[in-house]
Amino acid sequence: MAPTSTPQTPFGRVLTAMVTPFTADGALDLDGAQRLAAHLVDAGNDGLVVNGTTGESPTTSDAEKAQLVRAVVDAVGDRAFVVAGAGTNDTHHSLELARAAQDAGAHGLLAVTPYYSKPPQEGLLRHFTAIADATDLPVMLYDIPGRSGVPINTETIVRLAEHPRIVANKDAKGDLGRASWAIARSGLAWYSGDDMLNLPLLSVGAIGFVSVVGHVVTPELRALLDAHLNGDVTKATEIHQKLLPVFTGMFRTQGVITTKAALGLQGLPGGPLRLPLVELSPEETEQLTRDLAAGGVQL
Repeated sequence: MAPTSTPQTPFGRVLTAMVTPFTADGALDLDGAQRLAAHLVDAGNDGLVVNGTTGESPTTSDAEKAQLVRAVVDAVGDRAFVVAGAGTNDTHHSLELARAAQDAGAHGLLAVTPYYSKPPQEGLLRHFTAIADATDLPVMLYDIPGRSGVPINTETIVRLAEHPRIVANKDAKGDLGRASWAIARSGLAWYSGDDMLNLPLLSVGAIGFVSVVGHVVTPELRALLDAHLNGDVTKATEIHQKLLPVFTGMFRTQGVITTKAALGLQGLPGGPLRLPLVELSPEETEQLTRDLAAGGVQL
């Protein structure tokens, strides 16, 4: 049974977009995934997003995606939301992934803007609506035009919010003005999808985070959120500023690469990457170690 959700916080407040652990020979590491999921929930996550781009979804098979959802649900699904990435740039394939995620026990779906093909807004509207119609699961949109090439315009978000199963948006647009209008007009639960903007997005109406740095600083993210909710702006700002080296260090290069390196430094499951992603160089690892230490991360 999934944790209790509310319309205001349909997937909780603090979620980590989890990497997909692999074994030394590059196979799916389900035991490692369960151990990592348990560690992240123990650290304070309300939920986990699996099979997102941080989970190397472009290079995992459909069967591996279903196996991963099932394993993570078995490990932590009674105490955390498990949200499964189901978005691709092929609507039919996305529907198949959505149904498979539901069958595997996922509590919700993350649907990214179709990438590369750059559809018009009407195409986005029909794509996301089709995904929301495909299952009984609540859906979180994922707006990341820097990778997809196309933003979800505010008018499109407002129209999508009319669908009873489209309940949230993960915002990696990097535009606080447009976020302000979309939050006010859509009523969707708004999650920061850009760790550097976690606090600024809270200030304009976001209710939580879908984080990458949550792999290493979930307690601090929880403290920042709690301070903001309690009206202690000074404390929230202090935590934000303390975490700046972590935000910077974890995104000096591609986030999955640095996250798996950081997990390795902490002795946690992560394992190798699948091409075209490659491991950090020794020099990059040294820099990451300095960045994490500057942000108070114990290694």
